[in-house]
Amino acid sequence: MQRPSRARTQVCPSRAGPSVPGTTPGGSLDSQVAPKPSPACATTARYPSRRPGRGRRSARGNNAVVASYSVNPDAVAQAERLIDSRQYVLDSDWGQVQPRASDQNAYLERHSWQEYARWHLGLTGGATDETKARYAFVYGDFRRIHRMGIIACLYRAAEWRHKEIELAAHDLLQRLDKLTA
Repeated sequence: MQRPSRARTQVCPSRAGPSVPGTTPGGSLDSQVAPKPSPACATTARYPSRRPGRGRRSARGNNAVVASYSVNPDAVAQAERLIDSRQYVLDSDWGQVQPRASDQNAYLERHSWQEYARWHLGLTGGATDETKARYAFVYGDFRRIHRMGIIACLYRAAEWRHKEIELAAHDLLQRLDKLTA
């Protein structure tokens, strides 16, 4: 019985094709059983975006240095003003609308660093003021606040244990949801 082959971003050496007994050039199994993939290949097959040795857990487990962030009070105040004045987007594809580097550069050509900073919930510790590295956790598209942007900030802050940012994003999300309920 043949199993359909899975699409992979990386081909495991143990499933590389005709050189492995029991597989066809497409990587699907024929009547024989192919050898089990190595654990690294199994991870890559299940989670194509992960590569062996580059997962989040291994970085934290090896005492990797993680940037520290503090809450940007001006950003929180601006976000609250935007929510109260109903300048928000409730349903958006944040991956498509979040500001790209070109959007950030265009915004900085027309606005000050202080205005740019107000769109970021976090200030990177140790980074120089008036550099992009100083500002983190963007929550809007430089016009309106996006609910999915706040959720992205909340999720990322929680994932990397930046508690102050997580709580600020949570409070903004609760404020927005209470107003729109």
